[in-house]
Amino acid sequence: MTTTDRAVAAYLGLAIGDAMGATVEFMTPREIAAKYRIHDTLTGGGWLHLKPGQVTDDTTMSLALGSSILAHGSVDALAAAHAFDAWMRAKPVDIGNTVRRNLLQFRNTGNPEAPCSEHDAGNGALMRVLPVALATLNHSEDAIRAACRAQGHVTHNSSLSDAACETLVFMIQDALLGREKNHLLHQHAHPLVTRHPEFKFRGIRPSSNPSGYVVDTVQAVFQAFFDTDDFRSCLVDVVNRGGDADTTGAIASMLAGALYGLEAIPDVWRNTLNADIRHSCEAQARALIQLADESAKTA
Repeated sequence: MTTTDRAVAAYLGLAIGDAMGATVEFMTPREIAAKYRIHDTLTGGGWLHLKPGQVTDDTTMSLALGSSILAHGSVDALAAAHAFDAWMRAKPVDIGNTVRRNLLQFRNTGNPEAPCSEHDAGNGALMRVLPVALATLNHSEDAIRAACRAQGHVTHNSSLSDAACETLVFMIQDALLGREKNHLLHQHAHPLVTRHPEFKFRGIRPSSNPSGYVVDTVQAVFQAFFDTDDFRSCLVDVVNRGGDADTTGAIASMLAGALYGLEAIPDVWRNTLNADIRHSCEAQARALIQLADESAKTA
């Protein structure tokens, strides 16, 4: 399995997890079980009344960020801010409150860095960080951390958001390079908890109905990812927890896609995903990996 194949699987995973989770966003596990027994299809609907295979801001903001990276040739805060602002002007199907507030501030000031605030420790920067992981593959650790913060601080300038974004990017990159799940656990997930005990996900009650708080999101994603053994089980586990299910679904399945690869993603899910989104994700994944290869050679 090539790195590029894994990158495509990660991007498709992001979109599929987003589309599946959106159906049950803001529902509780009990409500999901009563209505679907087990929710495991891309049926659309939900509070946003989506079509089957339609995605939300998790995927479309990622694609906007990826396009800015490809146009600029690297991760750049100002380029990302302009891309996000254009995305917001196009009236997306959904937008988070923190994202909206800090993009309006950028529109008014031209400053692509939101004020530092631990009240902005939502998952909005985390959900869209995949293009950074792809574009900075095989770069230096300092460069990767800087890139994470460049895109993240446009809307979420928070130490907990930074820690989560950087950890997820390093995990995805190691998965892209073929490293095993235990490596991701011991080299990245456990050290995150050591540095920031808020993220503890072992020895606690399984995360249910996770909110948009980045700690809740990471706990749910890590529990689902590390306690399952395949792409399908990971995604079904996390979205049936409800809450901010489009985002937990997107993050868990971008990670699972990078680890398990394209063949692990059920064909019915890939075929149900909106065709334009599917093609955009596939093309952007390949282009970002190519950019990473080219920039790593000249670094």
